[in-house]
Amino acid sequence: MAIGGALSVGLIGLKAFIIQIQSFISPGLPYFSIIGLPDASLSEARERVKSACQASGFSWPQTRVTVNLSPASLPKRGSSHDLAIAASVLGAAGAIDTETLVDTVALGEVNLDGTVLGINGLLPIMLHAKQRGLRRIIIPRANEDEARLVGGLDAICIRHVGELIEMMGGHAKYQLAPERRDEARNTAGDGQAPAQPQDMSEVVGQEHTKWVLQVAAAGGHHVLMTGPPGAGKTMLASRLPGIMSPLDEAEQLEVASIRSLCGTLATHGISTIPPFEAPHHTASNAALVGGGSGVAQPGAITRAHRGVLFMDEAPEFSPRALQTLREPLESGYVALSRAKGTTYYPARFQLVMAANPCPCGFGYGDGERCTCREKDRVRYFSRLSGPILDRIDIQVEVPPVECITGRRAARNPCSRDIRLAVSKARAAARERFREQHWGCNAQAGGAWLRENTSRAAVELVNQALKRRRLSLRGADRAMRLAWTLADLEGKESPGKPEMMQGIALRTRVS
Repeated sequence: MAIGGALSVGLIGLKAFIIQIQSFISPGLPYFSIIGLPDASLSEARERVKSACQASGFSWPQTRVTVNLSPASLPKRGSSHDLAIAASVLGAAGAIDTETLVDTVALGEVNLDGTVLGINGLLPIMLHAKQRGLRRIIIPRANEDEARLVGGLDAICIRHVGELIEMMGGHAKYQLAPERRDEARNTAGDGQAPAQPQDMSEVVGQEHTKWVLQVAAAGGHHVLMTGPPGAGKTMLASRLPGIMSPLDEAEQLEVASIRSLCGTLATHGISTIPPFEAPHHTASNAALVGGGSGVAQPGAITRAHRGVLFMDEAPEFSPRALQTLREPLESGYVALSRAKGTTYYPARFQLVMAANPCPCGFGYGDGERCTCREKDRVRYFSRLSGPILDRIDIQVEVPPVECITGRRAARNPCSRDIRLAVSKARAAARERFREQHWGCNAQAGGAWLRENTSRAAVELVNQALKRRRLSLRGADRAMRLAWTLADLEGKESPGKPEMMQGIALRTRVS
């Protein structure tokens, strides 16, 4: 019995698992089958692998070839297992020594001429392989830069299946085409620094809104900005990542793993800057939360993990799309259920919404320029339902700018100064929540807040509850805001002034 084996790694969302691939060459009519719940693209590996091996000088067996992907109960997808399938068939045929593949993972898509193409999702795969104690991984040359992000693994980069055969003690006949720079896929960003967010000092006026965004960045709070067109809502939101606390090493790897899975790591690279996603208001549910047949793919809320999800013209989003945000806002992850199983993606983001006061945008102040009927204004803003608004920590009015100056105002704070204050407040919160493992005030539990907030401050919350200015969820969020305000002011705990401000920020009362 001729059986060859190789190892690969599969992904269900960001969760990786080892795949043991075995090939069996048996008597019978020529046939090549792949079993073990492969998807359509993986089933097509039959033709790719057969042609690639023949292009490397290997004489394909004129008998029955069966490839099994274990565990057979888990669905496998994608073309990244082509190289491991080729290695297992070559081992079964005796073209290479299978002992050389022990504790070695092989990953890569193969072309018909035997060239090995780059893959998506290598970073979470390598992290899992390292955790499982595997010592060596064979990857496409196009993924070389991404492989450097993970130490402790012997990463061998190849361009052709023939190189794999020679590396494992076999003999191959192949010809490498000249490597072209535009064909190489540097998935780690080609060594270029990612684009920096624009500076907050470039925004004219809106000092109160800048302070509100500083509070949001310090505590990880969600924000709704309401104001007329041209007031600067989009400019302010796009500069929020520049004032947020830089990502630590673990968070950088989380974000980079998501980008690797989405195939955008080359564009964004690995950085300390939190991600920023701004889907168009016509985005579907699947575009926001993720979707697709088989194993669901990540959406905008997962790509915004550890960063900002900005929804401009928020009332223009479909009500159904807005409602899909309710669970991720509370849980910090999204569960996508399909016929073949449930995929979990992280989704701990800061939601920033921008909205006009009415459809025409001029329903502010005395409303002289507004041309909307009352029922149109009500219908427009009612798309932001009560449950969604109750999950928004800060609601702020963004007034029109009434005066500009010829030079930058001397007191206009820059992003660097704001970020220093935010980082200091975040550090205080992390130290306070060291035992609970919460990263910011927005993650603090209600029981802890009620137990550790002063009696006088809690009494203000109780008064707001009696007047129905706050819901019970809103009361917890107001207390979290108060703790963030105290951190920014260098206080150990919030008092009555911070709690009054927290309640005011919740209810759009100035």
